[in-house]
Amino acid sequence: QVHLVESGGGLVQPGGSPRLSCAASGSIFSIYTMGWYRQAPGKQRELVASITYGGTANYADSVKGRFTISRDDAKNTVYLQMNSLKPEDAAVYYCNLDIATWSSGRGDYWGQGTQVTVSS
Repeated sequence: QVHLVESGGGLVQPGGSPRLSCAASGSIFSIYTMGWYRQAPGKQRELVASITYGGTANYADSVKGRFTISRDDAKNTVYLQMNSLKPEDAAVYYCNLDIATWSSGRGDYWGQGTQVTVSS
């Protein structure tokens, strides 16, 4: 079994710099690509950023230069540092991890979602 716990969301002022975390626990053998998605009301879920096992990061054009994704494999954790937050960044943010487990093979796992609200 694998369990993902997200943290770091909340109410943030425009221009703010929150950091999201997503920690995985359980019967984990290895974690491959880690990613952050977001979904705003009435919109489809979109990929915000991803980072491969080797550390290669990719970003949506809308967040390039403002957001930074990173990973700590010793802690099975992925982070999303968000800078210069804009109102259009408000959404529920979900982490997504490609995990190989000792017992259940490899699969895609989602966090529970954390709300980021941007308002002054």
